[in-house]
Amino acid sequence: MRSAHRCASAALIVFVVAGVIAAGAQTVRVPDQHAAMRWHDVSIDDYGRHLIALESLVDACARGRDVKSCDPMLVGPDDRITITVGAKTELRLIRYGWLRVLLSKAEDPDEKATKPATGKDANKRDRITMTDRPPTSQLLKEAKTRLERDLAQSHEPTAPVPNHVQEEAAMREVLAGKDFRNLQESTVRDSILEKVGMWLNRLFASAANLTSHSAWVGRALVWGFILSVCVVLGYSLLRLERRWRVRLTPEDDQRPAAGAASSRDWQLWLEDARKAAASGAWREAIHFLYWAAISRLESRRLWPADRARTPREYLALIAEEDPRRPGLSQLTGTFERFWYGGRAAGESDYKTAESLATTLMSGGAPGEGGGR
Repeated sequence: MRSAHRCASAALIVFVVAGVIAAGAQTVRVPDQHAAMRWHDVSIDDYGRHLIALESLVDACARGRDVKSCDPMLVGPDDRITITVGAKTELRLIRYGWLRVLLSKAEDPDEKATKPATGKDANKRDRITMTDRPPTSQLLKEAKTRLERDLAQSHEPTAPVPNHVQEEAAMREVLAGKDFRNLQESTVRDSILEKVGMWLNRLFASAANLTSHSAWVGRALVWGFILSVCVVLGYSLLRLERRWRVRLTPEDDQRPAAGAASSRDWQLWLEDARKAAASGAWREAIHFLYWAAISRLESRRLWPADRARTPREYLALIAEEDPRRPGLSQLTGTFERFWYGGRAAGESDYKTAESLATTLMSGGAPGEGGGR
């Protein structure tokens, strides 16, 4: 009895599972092949037949207005047509998404128009006048008109591409004029400058918007600009005063400062240089040659005498356009290299320094043979 009960229970379970599988197989709907496709390639004749079928579908939906006659799946996939215009071939995709949306909406009956509430109790939204939407039946009529227009257009011959020979000739004639004679293609520099200009415009525009909301920003910009101008102007005046300081010294004061290079005659410096060179002390000879040139230039009032001035400060006192500046710069570099740098000097180094110093000293006393 127990074995028979188990067999009956197993048979009942198998029967129930088989019934569930059969019911599920009946409810599963196999998707349509055309519905799974987004679009398919058709000829112009197939496209026309598809439009005729869609017109019939719209008429049936307008009459039935139910789920069966207004099924959007009956529209089918979109059409892709190959159009040849002259020697050019292109693919044009015709979409029917608008018709599918309309058919899905046409399954419901048209909504009745209601007047907005009036009076004191009407809210603000009800008082707003809005354009009434057309009913679905009217949209179905317009859809059929559109399909008929597309069908008539599909039978028309393809218009050839217009030939713009006259326009091209007129354009060439205009470009050949004197106004476009020097016309050139924009360079990379022009593109960069244009981008910089656009960036500055955006920057100033954002600054203007910022100052309109915060007044202190505008005042800070103005005072910052004024302060910058004052700093630059003061620095320029200091450099100008340093360059032309010799004009500020009194003309009647001819005595050099104590300990300055010009307090000792430049000829004595030159004599010491030649004595050091005769004994082979080239480094000391270059040292005396440098101070002989400095003494000569200082005695000609090229700058005020100052015993605390460094070689680089002497060089900075000569204007950039002065023809003696390159020679003094080279002589200063030679002096610093061998005297302060401690490098061993030779006879050739002394000859080069002597040539530079002689040129400077002869140019520092135009029209004179010697002496201060």
